[in-house]
Amino acid sequence: MKSGAPLVALKSLDQLWFQVTGTLCNLACHHCFISCHPQNHAFGFLDLATVRRFLDESIPLGVKEYYFTGGEPFLHPQIAEIVEETLRIGPATVLTNGTVFRSAVIERLARAAAASRYSLELRVSIDGHNPATNDPVRGEGTFASAMRGVSQLCEAGFLPILTAVQTWKDRETPARLRAFEAALRAAGCSRPRVKILPTLRIGMEEKRTRGYGDDEIVTEEMMAGYDEDRLICSHSRVVTDRGVAVCPILIEAEGAHLGSSLEDALVPYPLRHRACSTCYQFGAICSNPGSSGSG
Repeated sequence: MKSGAPLVALKSLDQLWFQVTGTLCNLACHHCFISCHPQNHAFGFLDLATVRRFLDESIPLGVKEYYFTGGEPFLHPQIAEIVEETLRIGPATVLTNGTVFRSAVIERLARAAAASRYSLELRVSIDGHNPATNDPVRGEGTFASAMRGVSQLCEAGFLPILTAVQTWKDRETPARLRAFEAALRAAGCSRPRVKILPTLRIGMEEKRTRGYGDDEIVTEEMMAGYDEDRLICSHSRVVTDRGVAVCPILIEAEGAHLGSSLEDALVPYPLRHRACSTCYQFGAICSNPGSSGSG
């Protein structure tokens, strides 16, 4: 980290994230930017009471969207109750690898979504359109398991968003998109939706390929004329079991936790971490397609 990094103000708290299962995941993907895996307990679960407290705190602050991530959120024994509580006050998105769904939970979420005035999105992470391209990154058998999960969601009436980290050359993207869409249709999705994410060179990805270089940093000069609304830290914060952090990418970074309440976290943040350069280049990469900080 360097001193003198450009400060980004929180213009409005439009999106609130919850690291609901901490760093615990049933998979150990080779590119995971938080190094989540079955033995990683660095961050713990958020209980239902904690989620409720932050949901209540978020209402007067005008939060427009709620996101639940991990780890793997469907490892949380109360994920259905957490989503139900959220859908009473706003739209919710759950980020999942799609491999540990239980039919009763999916059916309960479908009922909650049907009864709510707000939307419920499910984002399923798959990094290749078949086992040969996906499983070397996410683990043997994960493509088949994830696509079974996608089929469950489609049968329950959801239109899942497939998210894939780009581990291929740019020129291959059009063909990859077509292949992802075909895989979704084969799983029963009538309207395929795909979100491509850039690689974040931290966590496991730093070991798989490389970390950030010394020149991959956001400077004051780079911010001249730049639209700060493109940055997730200008309109989002994330709740972890250690308090409120600036964004879901940096929960492990030094200085990223801003306090124990949302009020504590309503402060400017310096873009001093090298991963900030990826958000600078690609915009609010964590949000759903079509979402923006400007609401």
